[in-house]
Parts: sequence; C-alpha cells; structure tokens
Amino acid sequence: MEAYKEAFFDYLRVEKGLSRNSLSSYTQDLEKYIKYCKEKGLENPAKITRKDIMDFLFGLRQKISPISISRLLSTLKSFHKFLLREKITTNDPTDLIESPKLEKKIPSFLDFEEVNRILKVPNLRDVHGIRDRAILEIMYASGLRVTEAATLKLSDINADVGFVKCKGKGSKERIVPLGRVALDFLQKYLNEARPKLLSKKVSITLFLAQGGRPLSRQSIWKMIKKVVKDAGIKKRVSPHTLRHSFATHLLERGADLRSVQEMLGHASIITTQVYTHVNKTRLKEIHTRFHPRAK
Repeated sequence: MEAYKEAFFDYLRVEKGLSRNSLSSYTQDLEKYIKYCKEKGLENPAKITRKDIMDFLFGLRQKISPISISRLLSTLKSFHKFLLREKITTNDPTDLIESPKLEKKIPSFLDFEEVNRILKVPNLRDVHGIRDRAILEIMYASGLRVTEAATLKLSDINADVGFVKCKGKGSKERIVPLGRVALDFLQKYLNEARPKLLSKKVSITLFLAQGGRPLSRQSIWKMIKKVVKDAGIKKRVSPHTLRHSFATHLLERGADLRSVQEMLGHASIITTQVYTHVNKTRLKEIHTRFHPRAK
C-alpha cells in the first residue's frame, strides 16, 4: 500500500496540480486508511471490499465530524479510482458508497460598517500597519483566500489596468479586478513600507515580514484575528469571512452570480449559489425587523 500511496501522490501533484495544502489533507486521510488496512491485514488493495471501507468509515463516526467523513471518503474514492486506472485493481470498492448528507451552512459575513471598522484598525504611521491595511483592502476588494494573498508576487499586480492575478485551488489561475481604494493602499505599501521590510534583500513576494521574509498565511490569520478584536467586533471572524463578505456585498448590490463565481474561482456555480441563501436570510431578517405585522 505504501508504494501505491507514493505513486498516487505523484499523480495528484503532477497531473492534478494540487496545492500543498490539498496534498497535506490527502496525506492525512490516506495515512489513516493505510494504517487501518495494515491492522486488518489488507495489504493487497485488490482484495479490499466495499464492506472493508464501510467498516473503516463506520469506526470513525464517533471520532470525526460528518464533514471529515465526507472528505475522507472523497480521498478514498480518488485513491481507488487511481488504482483502477493504473490496472493495479480490477474494480473500485468505493463506487457505490455515497457521502453522508451534509447540512448546508450559510457562510458568516460582515456588514459594510463592520468591514470599515476592521480596515481602519491598522496604524498607517507604522510599516507593518501600512502592509496590514494593504492586505485587508486587497482581500476584501478581490475575495482572495488567505493562501492566495500570502503567495502573491509583485508581477501578479497590474496597477495600470487594476487587476490582480492569483493562483487558487488546483493551481488554477484567475484574474480579479481591484478597486481604486485597494490599489491606493497597495501603492502606499509598495512606496513606503515594503522597501523598509525588504531590508536590502531581493524578493519577488508581494507581502513581506521583517527582514524580507515572505509573510506566511498563519501570520495573516493572526493579524486578522487581532484587528477584529481591536475593532470591537464580537463575531467569529476568519480570513475567509472577508471572502464571504466580498461575495455577499457584490450580490447585495446587484452583481450577477456568474461574475461572482468567476471572481471567487469556484469550479461550479452551485458553490457560489450559497451566497444567494445569505441574501434571502438577510431579507427575511430585515422584513422581520421592520414590517409592522412580521412579528
């Protein structure tokens, strides 16, 4: 199984072009599965049955969430389809196994006033504050994921046209517009803060930590957590909340779903449709709050 695992990861890395984070998730899931197979003496993947896989998943139902079970099953399906494709096995034991039904959660988002409060927290008299404001403005203006923001290169910004190029899930590139405000704060960062953070070093990475090191996604996450607290916002906010807010505010102001899908980099418009539920929920809240006969 170990030999097949390495070949599978080569396939995901080279042919599927999965990101490091996605590969890490696949690794964790597959290692659990291989450990289970070793304990049960299932070293030959050709002899693994649907029942073996169901027993494996059933044994985890009290330990991990339905979302984790669903992700794990997705990994196993990919693995066994790969084995079948490579003619290592002659059947796919995961073929008829359905993923658990998951409750569709409406993504949390910030209203425009809350976003403004967050954006105004960084101290623009400090190089780190200028950098943090630029990051926040770009993430809210373009809906970038935190990893996408952390890995931006100088060459990914086209200030003349007002676009940012980013590499999303599966190494898929997309072009997203940037508003004038985000571009202004980005220019301020490039002129006043980045040269001081660079400290005589050379780097192609856009956002830097002290000493010219690339700023990590964990550092951006910590920064967002701090500015949210300093803004006095009690909601649970993550970097993804800015992405949710970006999409929600566009749709609230009349943007079409297909355009929002393209800007978010969603492979399927079904993924983007969750934001229409956000709008409906918000309309219901407004109706309940203001209509004299709603209560």
